[in-house]
Amino acid sequence: MATATVPVTRARSGAVLADLLPASTAGRARVRDAALVLGGAALTGLTAQIAVPVPGSPVPVSGQTFAALLVGTALGARRGFLSLALYAVAGVAGMPWFAEARSGAAFPSFGYVLGMLLAATVVGALAQRGADRSVLRTAGTMALGSAIIYAVGVPYLALATHMPIGQAVAVGLTPFLIGDALKAALAMGALPTAWKLLGRRG
Repeated sequence: MATATVPVTRARSGAVLADLLPASTAGRARVRDAALVLGGAALTGLTAQIAVPVPGSPVPVSGQTFAALLVGTALGARRGFLSLALYAVAGVAGMPWFAEARSGAAFPSFGYVLGMLLAATVVGALAQRGADRSVLRTAGTMALGSAIIYAVGVPYLALATHMPIGQAVAVGLTPFLIGDALKAALAMGALPTAWKLLGRRG
């Protein structure tokens, strides 16, 4: 009886979807968290390979931004940060799992990777406050996460390519707004539904 009530309590006091995965002991919880961090990094790297070049822009449309926000929201701030940090560090070290199978840090869109690290942490912190449990709050969370990615990525793009900030916005933000809206719509349906199915709505 006591074990059955633990997930409910955690779900109401700062838990995220990942916390609903069973872990009966502290040791198992650490193993679970390590697997989640590794899995989140791998998911981000995998979806980054779904990339479509944008004419006139050094930044491709890819699935990694959506994955980063999903990982942060589902895993929470700490695990989301660690997962995206692992993704970034491994990519800089030579793992070819940035968009278009890139690695290292010497490319103009690397700022978006840094932005995803920050965004995953922020949306994870918001999810711990219930921001992924309703459609409207999820929409706001995804919009804020996307804004953080662009707030880092676009200025980095401008500096790396020596282009004016207005041009960087035109090639590094504007072409991606429709895709971001579609990704947000997907999250708006998926995350609150997951909570509802699990009976953990806050």
